[in-house]
Amino acid sequence: MTGCGCDIIIIIRLSEKHQKGHAMENLTTEYKREYTDNIKKTVVAFANTAGGKILIGADDDGRPCGLEDPDGVMLRLTNAVRDAVRPDVSMFMTCSPIKRDGRTMVEAVVSRGTARPYYLREKGIRPEGVFVRQGSSTVPASDAAILNMIRETSGDRFEASRSLQQDLTFEKTSAYFREKGLAFGTPQMRSLGLTAEDGTYTGLALLLSDQCPAVIKLAAFDGSTKTVFRDRKELSGPLLSQLEEAYSYIDRYNSTRSEIAGLERIDTRDYPPEAVREALLNAVIHREYYFSAPTLISIFDDRIEFVSMGGLAAGIAMKDLDLGVSVPRNERLANVFYRLKLIEAYGTGLMKIRECYADSGVKPRVEASPNAFRLTLPNVNDPAQRDAGSAKESLEYPQAVPAQERENAVLGMLEGVPQISRKDIQRVLGISQASAILLVREMVEDGYLVKTGDGRNVRYVKGSKR
Repeated sequence: MTGCGCDIIIIIRLSEKHQKGHAMENLTTEYKREYTDNIKKTVVAFANTAGGKILIGADDDGRPCGLEDPDGVMLRLTNAVRDAVRPDVSMFMTCSPIKRDGRTMVEAVVSRGTARPYYLREKGIRPEGVFVRQGSSTVPASDAAILNMIRETSGDRFEASRSLQQDLTFEKTSAYFREKGLAFGTPQMRSLGLTAEDGTYTGLALLLSDQCPAVIKLAAFDGSTKTVFRDRKELSGPLLSQLEEAYSYIDRYNSTRSEIAGLERIDTRDYPPEAVREALLNAVIHREYYFSAPTLISIFDDRIEFVSMGGLAAGIAMKDLDLGVSVPRNERLANVFYRLKLIEAYGTGLMKIRECYADSGVKPRVEASPNAFRLTLPNVNDPAQRDAGSAKESLEYPQAVPAQERENAVLGMLEGVPQISRKDIQRVLGISQASAILLVREMVEDGYLVKTGDGRNVRYVKGSKR
């Protein structure tokens, strides 16, 4: 610099390694002077991150130092990776000898795997066993990073993902299968989707295991608000056990109301047992298990609320539910329940619940947000509900209407159809169960109707009297 009486000279000195053109370790390159057991961690890290190259027989700056037995090193490395890394990563790794400056080294090239996260078998799918690359270092993966890898490679389906926990037992689920007369061995676990092709346990296995992390929380309240607790309980263990315990808990609070119709006594539960069963199954099958929040069941004097995480499945709108459309979020779990005959067919749960309330003045309610789903079953014996039902019946079919008109309406229903049920009569005439029972009994006695079948299959056809 001139004109000011002084010159400023800036000298930038390159490091010795850069001056000599030697490569540095980075995200995709690792150098090892000799084979060590820790190389397995680097293989795992490359397979989990962006792939990379391990050069064995090179200094930290990449200068060849050579190996005395390159074939032995390749054998040790391939055997170690095959035995210690899960899932099998050998198809994503090639191992070969190379020569530089007259020295023989071993080059292991690892590609990014498609079944991430890869992990050390003895450590499991947790930070101690899962590694990734950060710059030029191999470091344990965080819990969040492990979960993200699982979701990326499993298509966002918890039940199909690899379980974070692999030390699982199935004592209760095995016993449940035995009670149903079904086998629950290695072949069945594979066909049902509890194990993947590489033998690792899936998210479905975790849900059915004794170590299942998902829980159901139940609470009973006085009145219609969450002000005063009667009781509360938290259920854990395999989902099958939780279902049975949850149903038993609800059943304790499902009272029975008796009504006398003539000489007959009619018992009505506060909540139709089949509706309770279907609501429980719905909450479990359609829950999003990536969320750690529990399934909540709240029992009030006038209703039961079932809240599960996940909202509606992708591509399903609320109006689709009215059409009987159903996409199980956990299809494999639904298949297990189908095998165990806990469900009859996919997509019929809400329809069955509505059928249970067909004769009631109150109806179940379904609500959904982006992350949660709530199903409410009203108490059919709640005084307010009964008053509403009585008012509806009186409005639609006044008590002053002669019995003859009701009988004519029933006979009119049989025009063009071979038979009808008591529920058909209740629905069309808008009368209560007790009133319908009295009506059909009188019509059978008078010869207007003939009763066929038994139990749930009871139907009525035209009698000899017209």
